[in-house]
Amino acid sequence: MSAETTDPASQSNYRQISTKHFLLDWSIDFHEKVIKGSVTHELTVHTNDLKEVIFDTWDVVIKRVYVEDDLQYSLGEKHEVMGSALYIPLPAGLQPGSSVKVTIEYNTTEPGCKALQWLDKAQTHGKTHPCLFSQCQPIYARGLLPYTPSVKATYEARIASVLPALMSAIRVSPPAEGPVHDGKLVGQDEVTYVYSQPVPIPSYLVAIASGNLCYRAFEKLEGKDWTSGVWAEPNIINDAWWEFKEDTTRFLAAEEELVGMPYKFGVYDLLVLPPAFPYGGMENACLTFVTPTLLTGDRTLVDVVVHEITHSYFGNGITHADASHFWLNEGWTTYIERLLQQILHSPAHRGFYFLTGSKDLYDDLKLYEQRNKKYQKLQIEFEKGENPDDAYSSVPYDKGANFLLHIERTLGGLDVFLPYVKDYVKTFMGKSITTEMWKEHLFGYYARFGGDDELEALKSIDWDASICFFFRTTRPTIAWLFGTGVTLPVPMEYDMTLAQQSYKLAERWNKTKDTSEFSATDISGMDANQIGAFLERLQSFDPLPAAHIDDLGDLYGLVSSPNAELRLRFYQVALLDPKSAKSELYATAALGWVVGEEDGMVKGRMKFCRPIFRAVYSVNKAMAQVKYQEHKNSFHPIARDLIEQVRGNLARFLLDETDVGVGYRVNQGSRN
Repeated sequence: MSAETTDPASQSNYRQISTKHFLLDWSIDFHEKVIKGSVTHELTVHTNDLKEVIFDTWDVVIKRVYVEDDLQYSLGEKHEVMGSALYIPLPAGLQPGSSVKVTIEYNTTEPGCKALQWLDKAQTHGKTHPCLFSQCQPIYARGLLPYTPSVKATYEARIASVLPALMSAIRVSPPAEGPVHDGKLVGQDEVTYVYSQPVPIPSYLVAIASGNLCYRAFEKLEGKDWTSGVWAEPNIINDAWWEFKEDTTRFLAAEEELVGMPYKFGVYDLLVLPPAFPYGGMENACLTFVTPTLLTGDRTLVDVVVHEITHSYFGNGITHADASHFWLNEGWTTYIERLLQQILHSPAHRGFYFLTGSKDLYDDLKLYEQRNKKYQKLQIEFEKGENPDDAYSSVPYDKGANFLLHIERTLGGLDVFLPYVKDYVKTFMGKSITTEMWKEHLFGYYARFGGDDELEALKSIDWDASICFFFRTTRPTIAWLFGTGVTLPVPMEYDMTLAQQSYKLAERWNKTKDTSEFSATDISGMDANQIGAFLERLQSFDPLPAAHIDDLGDLYGLVSSPNAELRLRFYQVALLDPKSAKSELYATAALGWVVGEEDGMVKGRMKFCRPIFRAVYSVNKAMAQVKYQEHKNSFHPIARDLIEQVRGNLARFLLDETDVGVGYRVNQGSRN
C-alpha cells in the first residue's frame, strides 16, 4: 500500500496502518455536555518500519495515550476543515500483518464537537429530560473519537448514562424490549448500555443518541433473521409506531429480494429524534435517525424509509472510498430507491420521482454554474483539506441516479441490467470502492456474461472527455463523470402519468382570473407527492396575485397543513414575489412556523429552515436576521455552521437550500 493519504479530507496514515476493530468506553455527562472515556483501536500494520499512527481529531481533549505503557503523543496544528492530526509513536519492530492496540483517553468538547447536538429538555417533545444525538457524516466523527473517515471497522461500546442510550449497533444489554432504562429511574440512575457492531462500517456511521427514549417492536416477518422497531420519546412512541409499522419491514423485505442478498446488520430500527435534527433521515447502521416531520398521521411520508433502507446495501454495505466518489453512495441509493417505488407501487411512480427530482437537480446545476462548476461533476477532484460538505447537493443523488438509468436503458433495460446489479452487490458488499473500481467491474461483468452488443453499448456512453477527443471536437464536455454544465449529457424522458393531474391543476391556477372555479375536490385522489409537485410547478410560473394565494392556502388546507413538505412549498409559492402586498404577512407566518412559535416544534430539518430563511430574507432582511439570531441555538451545529461561517451574514445560508443525504424531496431521505 502507498504510504500517502488519498482521502483529501484526512491527515491520517490509514494506508500504512488501519483500524480493524475498536472499543468505546464512554460516559455521557449531560451537565457538562461532553462525552468522557476512551477508545481502544485494534490496528493492523501494512508497511515496514512504521514509527507512528496518525488519527484525525477535532477539538477533543486528550488525557492519556498508551499501548503497553503511557506514550508521548503530539497534536498537529489545527486545520480549519481537517482538524488536528494526533501523532502516536508505536513500538519498534512491527511487521506488515502484525497487530497493535492503542488506547486513547479523552473527552469531547462543547461547543467544539460538531458531531454532537445537546438539547435542553425544553427542546424535546416531552420536555422532561435533555437529549443528545450525533451526526458524523461526512467528516465529523473526528470530533467524537480519534479516527479516520476512510476505514471500515467493527466496534463494541459500553455507554454509561442516566438516560437510555442508543448506538449504531446491536444492543447486547439491557434488552431493548425489557423495562425502560433497565427498570432504573430515568434521569437519575446511571445504567451501562452495551453494544456490538459485528459488520465493518465507516466512521461516519458511528452514531449515538441518549434521551428519554423507549422502544416498540414491529411485527417480525416470518422467515427473517432480522428484527425491526422504532424508538421515540414516550409521548410520541405510539404515533411513531403506527406511522411506520405497516411499511418498514415490507420495504426491507422488498429490498432483499431486489438486490438478491439478505440484510446483513441484524437489526433495522428507526429513531424519531427531536425536531432539531437537521435531516430527513440518516442511515446509521442498525439505527436510522429520522425527523419527526415524517409523523403526519396518514403515512404519506413513510417512503423516506425506502431511501434509508437502500443505504444498507449502497453506502453502509458498499461504501465510497472517499468524498470524491460520494455519488456511488447516493446515486446508487436513489436509483435503487426509485426502482423499489416501481416494485412497491407502479412503474409510473418510478418515473414520477425521477421527474420531481429533476427540478432539484437542475436548480443545483444552475446554482453551481455561478458558484463552483466542479461541483456539477459526479466525480469531484477535491483539493487537500477541502470540505466535502461544500459540495453537498442533489447532484450526486439525481445526476448519479440518471447516469445509472441511462446505463440501464443503453444496455437494453432492466432484464439486462438487474442481474449486473445483483453481481455488483455480491462483489463489493463490505468494501470501500472508487468509481474506477465500479466501472472496471461493470465492463468486466458484461465481458463475462454479456456479449459484443453490451460492450459496444457501454463504450457508446459519454463517460468523460475522451469522446470529445475521439470526434476531434472542441465542444465543452458534458460527460457523465467529469462533465460540467446545467444539463445532463443526454436528454432523459420519464413517465409523466402521475404528474399530469398536478401539472394541469397548476396550469389552471396560472391562467385563472377567478378562483371560484376551484374546489377542494381538485386535489382529491392526489397523494402528498403529487400535491407537492403541483406546488413546485406553480413556482415555475409568474407569482400568483395575493388574493389567489389566500384562496390557495385556505381551499386546499395548505396554510395550516401538518405535512411539513406541503407547508414549505406553500410558503415558497406565497413568497415568490417579495414585493407582494401580502409578502410580509406570509413571511411572518413562515418564520413563526419554522422556528416553532406556531406549534412549539422548530423545523430544524435544513430542507425546511434554509429555504424559508432565504425566502424571508428576500422580503425583509432584518426580519430574517433578527429571527435567526433569536432562535439559532435551536438549530443543529452543522446548520449553524453553514450560517455562521460567513460571520453572521445570512446571505450564504440563504443562497443554498440543498440539504441532502438521508429526503430532499417529499419521498426521499438521507442527510436532508
